[in-house]
Amino acid sequence: MSNLIVVAYKDQFQAEEVRTKLRKLQQDYLIDLEDAVVAVKDDKGKVKLHQMYNLTASGALSGGFWGTLVGLIFMNPLLGLAVGAGAGAVGGALTDVGINNDFMKDLAATFGNGTSVLFVLVRKATPDKVLEELQGTGGKVIKTSLTHEEEAKLQAVLDTVQTPPAGEG
Repeated sequence: MSNLIVVAYKDQFQAEEVRTKLRKLQQDYLIDLEDAVVAVKDDKGKVKLHQMYNLTASGALSGGFWGTLVGLIFMNPLLGLAVGAGAGAVGGALTDVGINNDFMKDLAATFGNGTSVLFVLVRKATPDKVLEELQGTGGKVIKTSLTHEEEAKLQAVLDTVQTPPAGEG
């Protein structure tokens, strides 16, 4: 079962910086993300979602491959590529995986202009190493499916101010 974690930030860029850290941790096999979306509410109050995966592009790519293959069979690979890519792009655009887009937009809209919100769906993680990397990144935990104890621990880590090692600064 995956855990949902929603953290709000006071600027438009911090959520993306934290998501970048989480993606690096995923590359190091310390966390398994099902989805990670950044919602930014600009200075005019418009909410924009920045998905982790571009399903339209991946749909077009796989559709193009299969369309070309089918086109080769029927002696018209260019037509097959075009039709396959178009169908794949439409299918990818209509697919919604992970966290519900309407939920994210509605929640992000409740915050002030110039803010960002990070929505993360975590399958599994190595908590001590992940929390160490997130230490001092700020933000306020808004909603989670974690236990109260885990949620409090996460908020404490986000609030902790990092101090440079002795001799630096």
